Amino acid sequence: MILEKLKLVPHEPGCYLMKNSNGVIIYVGKAKDLRNRLNSYFHSSHTGKTAKLVSEIRDFDYIVVSSETESLILEINLIKKHDPKYNILLRDDKSYPYIELTIEKVPRLQIVRNVHRKKKKTRLFGPYPNVSAAKSTVNLLNRLYPLRKCRTYQKRPCLYFHIGQCLGYCTNDVDENKIKNMENEIVRFLKGDDKIVTDKLKREIEIESNNLRYEKALELKEMLDYINAVMVKQKIETNDDIDRDVFGFYNDGVYLSVFVFFIRGSKIKGHHHQIIPLIDTEGEELTRYIAKFYDKALIPKEVLVPNIVDEKLLSDYFNITVKVPVRGVKRKIVLMACDNAKKQLEDKIELINKDEMMTSKANEELREILNLDRLDRIELFDNAHLFGTYNVSGMVVFKDGRPAKNEYRKYKLSVDKNDDYGSMREVIYRRYFRVLKDNLVKPDLIIVDGGIGQMNIAREVLDSLSIDINLVGLKKDDKHSTNALVTFDREIPIEKRSNLFHYLERMQDEVHNYTINYHRQIRSKGLYASILDNVEGIGAKRKEKLLKKYKTVNKLKQAQLEDLSKIVPSDVAENIKKVLDEIEKK
Repeated sequence: MILEKLKLVPHEPGCYLMKNSNGVIIYVGKAKDLRNRLNSYFHSSHTGKTAKLVSEIRDFDYIVVSSETESLILEINLIKKHDPKYNILLRDDKSYPYIELTIEKVPRLQIVRNVHRKKKKTRLFGPYPNVSAAKSTVNLLNRLYPLRKCRTYQKRPCLYFHIGQCLGYCTNDVDENKIKNMENEIVRFLKGDDKIVTDKLKREIEIESNNLRYEKALELKEMLDYINAVMVKQKIETNDDIDRDVFGFYNDGVYLSVFVFFIRGSKIKGHHHQIIPLIDTEGEELTRYIAKFYDKALIPKEVLVPNIVDEKLLSDYFNITVKVPVRGVKRKIVLMACDNAKKQLEDKIELINKDEMMTSKANEELREILNLDRLDRIELFDNAHLFGTYNVSGMVVFKDGRPAKNEYRKYKLSVDKNDDYGSMREVIYRRYFRVLKDNLVKPDLIIVDGGIGQMNIAREVLDSLSIDINLVGLKKDDKHSTNALVTFDREIPIEKRSNLFHYLERMQDEVHNYTINYHRQIRSKGLYASILDNVEGIGAKRKEKLLKKYKTVNKLKQAQLEDLSKIVPSDVAENIKKVLDEIEKK
């Protein structure tokens, strides 16, 4: 069927969608020539992840578009929509930390991650290699420049004013020119010009030393050393101050290693690296990687790439300058990024292979033991309660051996007594009724934290919904350690030193910790709500407003009377404080 269908595919640009035996999309790709690219999958030999992908393909669809730019846009959108099993680029990556200098009358410095927020005007600087680097820079600037630190204006000066790190904007009139000068110097520093800040530190060190305040002078000297160590030595002679990212790559035929330098103001501000399975051609993989990369990072004015990338395609896609340098300093930086990509792969290949054994291969071992046709998606459940109160359940999802955290779900249960079977019945019904109702992807396997009793309850619910999903339980020994898989007709012992044991243990820990954390949140909110029930003048609406504003009891305790009076009448605010004080004394 596939070979006959291939003959109908045109020699046009577009996207293709590979499907497994259930019609589930497992891979999305693009090509300049759809027929040639699809033929390469079925008429060539493959290794690694590509071979595994091809072994699972039972059908394909394709979409013809008018240009390569359209095919790249469509490919990225299809990957976001379907989250295919083999399109794993940046799936687990977190967004990068940036430093924001807020655009306000009196600005603040803060660390942000969501750089694509719906904000009309922002001043963002970065990305920084990690949160620690960003925090160190913000702390440095906050100590040197007395900008506003509080999110809201207080009625009286705070601690920062008394230690000289704020000018008391909440109560004092401050010269706007002074604020503007501080802003300008901070912006220059964050763009890479550290001369003003280092000169300022040197002057202060001299003053403190002359006044025999050696501890303060030493503290300032350490700040100066930080700047020299982190910023000065990373100078790149590009003869301009253009913000640019530089991509390099290396592949060993099985994995593609990608390395990125973030260059801001002729200095390397940080770097990023990732190693991914090589499924498509290295050019297609790297192009797709770069296109997807900027979902979680700001696009600079210029991007430098190696010659395997179609720079015109990316230039059109991002509407910025993308270059393949052929000589000079920029070429050397690209080669340096490629050298780093190679080193990262060589240094980490043993860890990568070990991780593969602990995830995908352990998942394959589980599939074989249970005699399943496939095992791409596992859903696990756990329950928690406190003497029959605050009943909750948690569900975690593992895809191809790895946790898919964005698909985890929490359930606050209606069961109000110590009833494990009742909790299991409710959560299984709610989850899979929703799967049927919204046509969600069914798991290949459900794992319940319990034995045959919990399994029978789960099977009863699934049968009532006419939904067929494989189901197993986990049996524990007298030391509360998993020692066997339980099916409806047998127990399968698990060797405690095996990769499969560690895989199951990891899944158990994941669902247990997720559920317990949710249970603590619910319990805390329950305690919080019960405290508010004892306050005269608090009804349902006022309680809801307070719960929304102050998430925990500790935050409510720390709230000023003036702040509480903005939500409830002043006499009710005083009642809240009295009740909290009484609780504190007990």
